[in-house]
Amino acid sequence: MISNHSEARPMRRPATLQFIAVLAAGLVLAACGKDQPAEQVATTAAPAATAPAPTPATAVSSQVAAMTADQLREAASKAYAENRLYAPGGDNAVEYYLALRDKTQADAAVASALTDLLPMTVIAIEQSVNRDDFSEANRLSALLEKADPQHPALARLKASIAAQQATAAQRAQALTAEEEAKRQKALEDQRLADQKKQQEDAAKKLATQQAASDKAADKAAADKAAADRAAADKAAADKVAAERRAAEQRTASAAAAAPSASDLRPISMPAPKFPPEALRAGQSGSVLVEYTVGTDGTVTAARVVRSNPARVFDREAVNAVRRWRFQPVASPVTTRREISFNPQG
Repeated sequence: MISNHSEARPMRRPATLQFIAVLAAGLVLAACGKDQPAEQVATTAAPAATAPAPTPATAVSSQVAAMTADQLREAASKAYAENRLYAPGGDNAVEYYLALRDKTQADAAVASALTDLLPMTVIAIEQSVNRDDFSEANRLSALLEKADPQHPALARLKASIAAQQATAAQRAQALTAEEEAKRQKALEDQRLADQKKQQEDAAKKLATQQAASDKAADKAAADKAAADRAAADKAAADKVAAERRAAEQRTASAAAAAPSASDLRPISMPAPKFPPEALRAGQSGSVLVEYTVGTDGTVTAARVVRSNPARVFDREAVNAVRRWRFQPVASPVTTRREISFNPQG
């Protein structure tokens, strides 16, 4: 786990503070000897030390730059989740992602994260300028320039920082050292409050965007799943229909190729015996028999379909049909024949 850390960033003393330091030194010397020339006073007063302004090369702290790619990725995710998007210096998502980009230049996720974070950084620069926090404005400006040297807002922001610094220097000439210290304290408090609020708002906005993106992705996935199911159902239905058509075609082909009743050539068709009881009673009737002729021409099966009168002539009709013989056929043929019984015939 990467512990949160902040590099002790050198702070540039604003021009107003330098002016106040020189003025205070002059007042001290004037109190010691009013006759000392102004030139000597200016020479005697030690100039206020100022730290160099951050540049794109120094925008990322050395501690952050020294971290490994895995450490940077973990630290960036944590900073992002904790709303440390661009502040504090040395422990924020922008610095971690910039350092990670230097180590893994082809990482699309890093580029995407920086694209999301830069608009918030631009707003933070503008707010820092508005509250005369030029140290923070210059730090953020260096981060922005490192992230995108061709950013369309970069030149405007740099000009705004320079112009506002000049205005602040003129305004500070009328303030005492104590007033300037109070003003600087108020500026620092306001800077921290603004940073916290803006980063929280930015995090909410990013979360909303991500939720909308996830919702759109979920809908697209659901639509695709539904489309896939519909396609699968249609394919299954088409397959069943194709199999049914193929079966029907096979049946039709088989029926067309199979011999029919007209192809049967009888060799022997003995007449049925007349039942004695029916003959004595002078009964007549008929029986419809369904029978199947095998390939060798013999009757392999026979059954009564209907008879009139019922069951009087059934047995003799079936017995007679079973004795019939036909010429051999290519495949079995099933047909029907009505057999009449007439005592007068």
